Parts: sequence; structure tokens; C-alpha cells
Amino acid sequence: MENYNQFSLPKDFLWGGAVAAHQLEGAWNVGNKGLSIADVMTQGANGVERKITDGIQKGEIYPNHEAIDFYHRYPDDIKLLAEMGFKCFRTSIAWTRIFPLGDEDQPNEEGLQFYDDLFDECLKYGIQPVITLSHFEMPYHLVEAYGGWRSRKMIGFFTKFARVVFQRYVDKVKYWMTFNEINNQANFDARFSLFTNSGILTRKDEDPERLMYQAGHYEAVASALAVQIAHQINSEFQIGAMIAMIPIYPATPKPDDVLKSERAMQSRYWFADVQVNGRYPDWLTAYERNQNLGLDITLADLDVLKAGKVDYLGFSYYMSAVTAAHKDENLDYKYRENQDLVPNTYLESSDWGWPIDPEGLRYAMNWLNDRYHLPQFIVENGLGAVDHLEKDGSVHDQYRISYLRDHIEQMKRAVYYDGVDLIGYTPWGCIDLVSAGTGEMDKRYGLVYVDKDDQGHASLKRYKKDSFYWYAKVIESNGSDLN
Repeated sequence: MENYNQFSLPKDFLWGGAVAAHQLEGAWNVGNKGLSIADVMTQGANGVERKITDGIQKGEIYPNHEAIDFYHRYPDDIKLLAEMGFKCFRTSIAWTRIFPLGDEDQPNEEGLQFYDDLFDECLKYGIQPVITLSHFEMPYHLVEAYGGWRSRKMIGFFTKFARVVFQRYVDKVKYWMTFNEINNQANFDARFSLFTNSGILTRKDEDPERLMYQAGHYEAVASALAVQIAHQINSEFQIGAMIAMIPIYPATPKPDDVLKSERAMQSRYWFADVQVNGRYPDWLTAYERNQNLGLDITLADLDVLKAGKVDYLGFSYYMSAVTAAHKDENLDYKYRENQDLVPNTYLESSDWGWPIDPEGLRYAMNWLNDRYHLPQFIVENGLGAVDHLEKDGSVHDQYRISYLRDHIEQMKRAVYYDGVDLIGYTPWGCIDLVSAGTGEMDKRYGLVYVDKDDQGHASLKRYKKDSFYWYAKVIESNGSDLN
């Protein structure tokens, strides 16, 4: 193989960008779209949680309702992505555009037609749609009527939705993912995580940990059934799992810290274990037994998991973390994310306090490769930052270029030196959108600037950032020119 300095990625490598329907489409009540869980989340701020309201409340600000109005502006936005040379575009299908309530018998034709038109626009430029089925936007009606993924009935609602869109877009979409960052809910103490992943708001008499494991099981079964349905419809479909990859390092070489780190990684990535390997890891079977969780897991479910293994592993990577054992640590090394993380003094952080660790991406890719032996797809990676629009319409975001360059460099090393089979790379928020975690517009990830801020100013005009031109050059050179 050529010297690394001249190395470029495979010719069919999928360069692109990533978004989610609820964070950019807007048009929340247009085309018979139903109310989603994202539609009842208010605007927050850095360090201020978004409120989850009981339906739509007067006087509250719901930033996802308008977002950046991609629904009406997508032809121009896709054209901008094509200017950068995108080979793929990762987005999601808003479940509530297809089944507004989630439990109807028949889908909504207006919603189906919207995605027909969107995918056609992508394909016109040679851009492959990469589609997530459930990206933090399940129907709110399913929360009210069934308690979200507490209910086994959700499996049927999800697989019906999956079957409809697989059949409709059989000739337009090849790459799919079932549940976005399904493992975020491993942080079960965080209200936001359980709600956005599974539509669950815990009551005082409920154990959030048990709910997380039960919801995760039903979702894993639904994912496995979706894989089987997809392959029956089109054997060329590639169906992936999607996890939030945050490698968790031990704070020291002390054996207790190493064991704590190991349990933290197991606790975050059992979701991938089940979707990739088709079975529960032994530690989790023992843990659930010892904790007397009493989960609803049937023998038929276990057969479904074996038969519905995913084809590739999609993941997001933004940062790494560190954990340390407690002085009175239990022998099961139970991991609770909001209690067990400690600072990494070797790393700088973003304006939102996220550690910046490019080398962690290479480490993560190796860890995933050693564990799962599947093709990988980096479907999110990016830097949330405050950008400034100059009077001439320029945005000088060298900090974002540096972040992306450093991570792409590590990604290339994992392919060249470590033999990782990598499908593609889609940095998050290729166009500015509403932040999922905070509901902010001012936390920007995009390569395209959208004139909208948290104070309500919104011409929605698009501007090309410096990173737009830089990324176009990266794609044109297939990753060989990162300067």
C-alpha cells in the first residue's frame, strides 16, 4: 500500500453530512403531520435543561416547530450540499409525517410524498440518502396512550412504520439505521435521555433503570424485526445499529478504576452487543438476575434477536469520558453516568464543556472493530460553537475546521494502520439546526450558517462558512488534502 502521507480513502467512500428531521424540517403541523415528542420540548440554554411539557402550552417556546424550515427550502439546501460534493446525506424520516398518531392502520400520503420528493432531490445530485427510522421524534400520542416504549405494543407500531417506508423507498434508499443513539438512555437518571429515546417520563413509584432495560429490550426486538423485514423487501438493503460512542477511560491504572471503566463501557454498549451479536452479553444476564429486574423477555424474543442482526454499525463521536471507582464501590461496579464521571485534565473542552479528544476517535474505532467485526459508519461528529456572521456574509470558523481536520486525520489512521472497514463520514449538523440537547440555534455545528438565533431573529437566509469551502476540498481530494 502507498505511503500513509499519500493515502486517500476508498473511491466509494461516502462523504456527507448528518441532520435529523425534527431539528431542521420545521412545518411541525403541515401536511397532516402529527405531534412528536420533539414538538413538546421547549428551548433551553447552555446548562439549562429543556422542559418537556404536557402537550403544547401557551407562552412556551418550541424551537423545533419552525427549526430552519428545511421542509419548504430543501431544494436550495440540497443544492448547497451538492456544491460541497456530498456523496450521501444522513437524515431521518419523521415518524409523525407517516403515521401522525403512530397507531393508525394507514399511512399519511402527504408525508410519504414529501420524502419521495426529498430523496429524489438528493439522488438528482448523486447524493445517497442515509436514513434513520427513529431519531428522537416518536409520536407523542404513543407516549400518552401507551406510555412509550414501556409497552410491548410499540414493537408492532414501529415495525409497521418500518415496513411502509422500506417498501415505499425500496429503490431510493440503501443505507438505513433503526434507532438513533439508542444507548443514550444508559444514562437513565437523566429525564431527557429516557424521554427522547423511548418516550418515557418516569413516575415516583417507578425504577428508571428497570424501565431503561425494558424499553431497550423492546427496541432491540423491534430493530431485529425491522432488519428481517428490510432484507425480505430488498436483499441489498444495509441496516445498521446506531450508538453514541463515548469511550470511557479509567482515571488511573488502579484495578478498581479499570474494572469500573470496563463496566461503564459494558453498560453503554450492551445495546450494540444485542443488535450486532444477536444475544445478550453474559454480564448483563447476570446483572439483571442479581438485581431482580424481572424483565419481560420471552424465548421468542431471543430467537428474533438471533435472526435480526444488523449489517453495519453506525455511531456518533463527539468526545471521550473518564470514570473512577468509589471508595465503597460495589462488587458489581454499577455505573451511573451522572455520578461516576470525573474530569480529564489532559483535554481541552468546547464552549459547552464537551472534552475534545481526536485520538479518542481512533481508539473508539479500534474498540468497536475488535468487539463487533462489522463495517463502521461515522454518522455524527462535530463541534458545537458560537459563530459570528460578518457584514460581508462570511463566517470564519477556523476552530471548526481544526476540530474536523483532527478527527478526520485520526479516522484515516484507523483505516490505514488499524484496518478498520469504514463506509463513510457524515459530520453532524452540516447545516445549522436546532440543538437536540439544549434547543438552541446559537450552538452551531453547520458548514452552512442559517440566520436565526435564540432571541427570535430569523431571516433564515443561508451563508457559506469557511468550513464549507474547506470540506468541499476534503471531499474532492477524498480526504488526502486536509489543509
